[in-house]
Amino acid sequence: MKNLTNMLKQAQQMQGKMAEMQAKLEATEVEGQAGAGMVKVKLTGKGDLKRISIDPSLMVADEREVLEDLIMAAHADAKQKVEGMMAEEMQKATAGLNLPGGLPGGFKLPF
Repeated sequence: MKNLTNMLKQAQQMQGKMAEMQAKLEATEVEGQAGAGMVKVKLTGKGDLKRISIDPSLMVADEREVLEDLIMAAHADAKQKVEGMMAEEMQKATAGLNLPGGLPGGFKLPF
């Protein structure tokens, strides 16, 4: 019975930490860049696109494919940073909790 009580207490602690983590991620913005900063993309910590900044020199009709590639690369850069930040926050949220068997390998955050 004591183990069940401890598990419930840990689950409540983790739930509180997860709510804090979600609020922090939502308030955080991460910038990804491509083309030496000529294209910048900002995402929230939850991965929502907030802004795209494009250097005016790329606004040329025959450079369309280059621009498209740079936007995709900047987005990938920002997304990688968001995923790293999420993993770091998840590690903080679960630190000190004795979860039976740890977290499953495929665990994903619910957002």
